[in-house]
Amino acid sequence: MLAPDDQKSLKRTPLYDLHVSLGGKMVPFAGYDMPVQYPAGVLKEHLHTRASAGLFDVSHMGQLRLRPKSGKVEDAARALERLVPQDIVAIAPGRQRYAQFTNEDGGILDDLMVANFGDHLFLVVNAACKDADEAHLRANLADACEIESLAGRALIALQGPKAEMALAKICAAAPAMKFMDAGSHEVAGLACFVSRSGYTGEDGFEISVPAEDAERLAKMLLENLDVMPIGLGARDSLRLEAGLCLYGHDIDTTTTPVEAALEWSVQKSRRTGGARAGGFPGAEKILAHFEHGASRRRIGLRPEGRAPVREGALLFADTVTGEPVGKVTSGGFGPSLNAPVAMGYVPAALSALGTKLFGEVRGQRLPLTVAAMPFVKNTYKR
Repeated sequence: MLAPDDQKSLKRTPLYDLHVSLGGKMVPFAGYDMPVQYPAGVLKEHLHTRASAGLFDVSHMGQLRLRPKSGKVEDAARALERLVPQDIVAIAPGRQRYAQFTNEDGGILDDLMVANFGDHLFLVVNAACKDADEAHLRANLADACEIESLAGRALIALQGPKAEMALAKICAAAPAMKFMDAGSHEVAGLACFVSRSGYTGEDGFEISVPAEDAERLAKMLLENLDVMPIGLGARDSLRLEAGLCLYGHDIDTTTTPVEAALEWSVQKSRRTGGARAGGFPGAEKILAHFEHGASRRRIGLRPEGRAPVREGALLFADTVTGEPVGKVTSGGFGPSLNAPVAMGYVPAALSALGTKLFGEVRGQRLPLTVAAMPFVKNTYKR
């Protein structure tokens, strides 16, 4: 429970009053007062997003602009490649890519989205890391880029199979966009940044809007009967079903991209033998993991029965041996599957699909099976 002084210190997004008016149950999250659920409840919010469209407030996330001092966006991309193992130069104008800031040990400082807006790069970073990320960028890229925090903008996500239909009514560009397209578009007459992406495994959009216009835009979208407000509770269960990492839980400064099963995010140009191999923090360790494998790996887990195996639960190879072999990093009930799901880390030798493991829950070792992710098929518009 937060003390009154701590409660006062929580920041509020531009949609705070709207959340309260909609009956949102507010909780502390990453320094913000955020809605964990609305009166419909987490289960209904989750299933509504999978079947129709859900509206999420993600304004606590950090939004940054990297403007190249040379005027050439490629120079900003090359500069950013000093800090991430991804190929940023190859991001075409109007497209975006998932990336990670790494440290000298190959661990992940944060994960982020990077979009090429033609004359600058637009970054979205995690709320809890945004101040550190901005300082990291200023310390390392100030020679090549003007780094601007876009604190005056809100960010909302519209996710689900009816997201396109809902957004198309107020954004003419929406239907033509494909997964990971991103750029400046007019939404209800407002100058917005729109990407076709999200954190649910569903088709959908993220919309950066001037803070003063955020509530009006959100209300406009909520006028559509297909669109329901969704809180952090369902956001978490949706991303878990989609097999997506939560920073500080499934990935952190102690996990490399290879350990985290994020190899797909590191393009060949940055790997050994590539055109711009290495040159990012922790490259030696990360590239060694690509060549020789990592000793542990993030896996998906399907517990038997109905009991969720939650974050922090120890994993064992059998029901007798005393030493744990790994740990659950995210776990809960998957409403779309009507069954529990989890993610965690185990030695690479125990990471094969179908491997039987046991998770410790209240002193008992419950059986689990290593399973493919995502647990629910994604529906991105390719």
